[in-house]
Amino acid sequence: MTLVAAVVLAIFGLLPIANWIPGGHDAPWYAERMRLWVSGGTIVLGVMLVVGIAVRRHPGWWRAGAWARIAARWRAGARRSDAIVALLATACYAVVAQVVLSARPLLIDEIIQLYQARIFAGGRLWAVASAHPEFTASMHLLDWGGKVYGQFPAGGPAMLAIGTLLHIEWLVGPIAGGIGVYLFARLLRLVESRDGVAFAALLLSAFAPFALFLDGSMMNHVTTTTWLLGAACFLARATGTPSTAAQGTAATVAGGAPRAAFLAGLCLGVAATIRPLDAASFALPAAAWLLWRAARGGWHARKALLLSGVGVAIPLALLLLINRAQTGHALEFGYIAMWGKSHELGFHEAPWGFPHTPARGIELVNLYLLRLQTYFLETPVPSLLFATGALFLVRRVSAFDRWVLAGSGLLLVSYFAYWHDGFYLGPRFLLPLTPWLALWTARFPAELAARNASLPVQRAVVAGGIVSLLMGATLLLPIRAEQYRNGMLSMRFDVEGLAADAGVRRALVFARESWGAQLVVRMWALGTTRVGAEQLYRTTDACRLEQELGAVERAGGDSLLLVQRLAPYRADSSRLASLRGSSDTTARILPGSTLAPICLRRIQEERAGFTLYSPLLLARGDDNIYLRDLHAADSLAIAAHPGRELYLLTKDSTTAGSLRFTPIRLDSARAEWAASLGGTP
Repeated sequence: MTLVAAVVLAIFGLLPIANWIPGGHDAPWYAERMRLWVSGGTIVLGVMLVVGIAVRRHPGWWRAGAWARIAARWRAGARRSDAIVALLATACYAVVAQVVLSARPLLIDEIIQLYQARIFAGGRLWAVASAHPEFTASMHLLDWGGKVYGQFPAGGPAMLAIGTLLHIEWLVGPIAGGIGVYLFARLLRLVESRDGVAFAALLLSAFAPFALFLDGSMMNHVTTTTWLLGAACFLARATGTPSTAAQGTAATVAGGAPRAAFLAGLCLGVAATIRPLDAASFALPAAAWLLWRAARGGWHARKALLLSGVGVAIPLALLLLINRAQTGHALEFGYIAMWGKSHELGFHEAPWGFPHTPARGIELVNLYLLRLQTYFLETPVPSLLFATGALFLVRRVSAFDRWVLAGSGLLLVSYFAYWHDGFYLGPRFLLPLTPWLALWTARFPAELAARNASLPVQRAVVAGGIVSLLMGATLLLPIRAEQYRNGMLSMRFDVEGLAADAGVRRALVFARESWGAQLVVRMWALGTTRVGAEQLYRTTDACRLEQELGAVERAGGDSLLLVQRLAPYRADSSRLASLRGSSDTTARILPGSTLAPICLRRIQEERAGFTLYSPLLLARGDDNIYLRDLHAADSLAIAAHPGRELYLLTKDSTTAGSLRFTPIRLDSARAEWAASLGGTP
């Protein structure tokens, strides 16, 4: 099993397989990454050579006692030592959240989950839909059947809802990450008897850049990983397989197996309410392990199996009840209700219209592991090199290690069958693998020693690892932090503060989005499904879509009429090209076509400045209402909110990184709407 894992990491984590498969995903950055590895590897190898020669000539020059004493003190410190490391990690995650990520949700996934969290915190499962939900519609937000709620499983927003109630939403990720560090520390005391290895693994897992940045975010991968670590901790106790250092407690562990199994199941069940796929990947091998023990053991083993199932069932039952209340079907999640069967696992047409094939699955797994080689530790050499080496060298593994390897393998297989490229702050789908990769990374020097490698080789390898980490921490990590800090600026605007500075209070504010975003939302308003709207937008000339949308809207038609009117133009989809002169690269135009006046008007408005509406779903303060600007249709929202001052919110093209509130005169707006409907600028 370890040899298979090592081969997978070596092949998929080092070779650009995605670049060799025609079409689909690729890694255009691979050549640059390889140059970094070659140059960084040359420096590291030079240090290793010097250290190896020095140790060979002067064997007493490097004594390993210092690290052994530090690790022994950590082991002796028990819970207190673990808590100190966890608190330090939490503080680091909190600094990242504030300084790098602006303590705000930056990805649409975070925004919608926080929106749902606030609904939960208000004591409801959904918000009541307005008469015209297109003004507040958003990707990943269901807004039909009189209900408004996020597409994600309820567990993730429920975790954030705790932060909402305590007014510390931005701290949920850092605190969950810190709890995960504490749980991993407790687990290492059970499954790794070598103090130096265990403490090194703890530090690598707690402060690995990949975990550092993601744990500062509001992504649900963080809370999922924490619950999975809780499950691992209790599973180790339930199976009665403590490390050599803890053999004295074996009887106690075995006696507490049923209770520990229940808690392991409970943790897996909670993880399943957040990210079902991740939880299932580790739950299935755990169930098989407990079943095997029940078949061979006595009453305690059978009771442990039964109680683990009860533990899983409790949170899952709550999830199914929420699903039923929201979507009408216990087994139907919000994302299936929104996107249909195309969102599910398997090889079929994906929601965006392209087919997800086994070849694409291989490309995605390759990309995830290639990215992890950099994002995991941010070293100038491949980050998984030590872990791969340890997996190659190890002779025997424990039953617990086999469970970890089986769960990790199933996780990769699951995302091989999933169509979406999950990239944000690194290959985020693989965050649950971080603790185990840290453990195998820390084991590499010990496995060399177990294979009787010479002392100079052992010391050279440790020196190489330390130099790589130091180079990464001082040279590469600050660059990554600055990259993240300067990214996604449109999602970081403090709209409440800007509104207060501009004197905008108890106003109706219309946020102007890009032309393409407006087209998509207008299709939603006609009843077009999310999948249908995406496919129409990607395969239709934007100007033609604008004109036909307007005609259908004026005729009071629906999505079926729109599809019929657009059908003659779909044959040109392969000839579409990005619209030149537009800052929205998603809009496509048929080359050589003449733009209608209404299309020219939309492009001019876009150039004048636009913003994103989704972050405004979370805007609070001064009793302002933020809606999406839909031009002539804005009259519907104005009628629904009489007596409020009107403002247009756009990106300020004269002041970098700011928004502009422009007062709207209703008579001027009506004249402009009439001109737009008449087709003259």
